[in-house]
Parts: sequence; C-alpha cells; structure tokens
Amino acid sequence: MARDDRTSIDERRLSRAADRLDIPRELRRTIVRRRAYDADAFGRLSERIARFLGTGQFLVYMTGTVLFWVGWNVIGPQSLRFDEYPFIFLTLALSLQASYAAPLILLAQNRQEARDRVQYERDRDVDARTRADMEFLAREMAALRMSVGEVATRDFLRSELRALLGELDDKDRQDHPSEPR
Repeated sequence: MARDDRTSIDERRLSRAADRLDIPRELRRTIVRRRAYDADAFGRLSERIARFLGTGQFLVYMTGTVLFWVGWNVIGPQSLRFDEYPFIFLTLALSLQASYAAPLILLAQNRQEARDRVQYERDRDVDARTRADMEFLAREMAALRMSVGEVATRDFLRSELRALLGELDDKDRQDHPSEPR
C-alpha cells in the first residue's frame, strides 16, 4: 500500500511539473520509431561523386561508353540497334547525366567553401594570437635592452676598479712618500 502512495505522489508531482514552463518535458514515446536522418550523408555522397566526375577514370569510362554506344548503333546488327543515327537516346542520357552532375558538383563546392571558411577563421585566430605573442616578445626584448643599458658590464667594472686602485695608490703615496714600492 505504501508503494501505491509513493506512485500517486510521484504522478501528482509530475503532473504539476508538466504545467511549469521552466522544466523540460519528457520525450514522447512513439509507436513507430523515426529513422535517424544524417543531414551530411547526402553531402558526403555528392562530394564523392563530384570527386569521381573530376578524374581521368571517369572521362575514360564516359568516352568508352559513348564510343561503344555510337559504334553499336552504327555497325551493330540492324535488329539489335536501339538508338539510330541522330542518337536521341544518347543525347537524352548525356543530358540527364549532366543535369545531375552540375548540382552535385555545386553542392560539393558549397561544402568545400564552408570548410574553407572555417579554416580561414581558424587561421585568422592563430594569426592574431601569433601577432599578439610577437608584439609581447618585442616589448619584452625592448625592456631587456633598456635594462641591459643600465647594467654595469664587466669591462666597465674593471675600468672603475682600475681607476679606484689608481686613486688608492696615489693616496697611499701621498700618505707615505718615503716608502719605495
């Protein structure tokens, strides 16, 4: 009995939560599952097709097909010819192929353009960071040069010590003139 009370309390709590706008609703369960759709699948397929259409292999296949088509319909047995001289069916097939190839190539180009745009943004960010790093390093180098200018060098210290030693010798001679050195 206690379990039923808990269930009814939970149901009441859920019904109150369903009325609130700040709490997300639970996903509805459907009897028939929807197929997951990959929006990029067609784009990837179009890129593969466009990539193939731009190869020498495709040109060889297309040339071979057209030559076979024309050859068969010109010198093949009369009863087995399916497209006589003006080759209207061949023209239709080539037009159909071109009408599908052009949009697929454009779709592939648009996807490549989007990838290039993302790469351009990344390159611009890297360039900005590199430029900032270079400016920082240039300021640091300038600060080091300025501070090095204020630091006494070894040669400067030696010359100052020699001058002091000379002054001390002169003072010692003045204080003790009779002592030979």
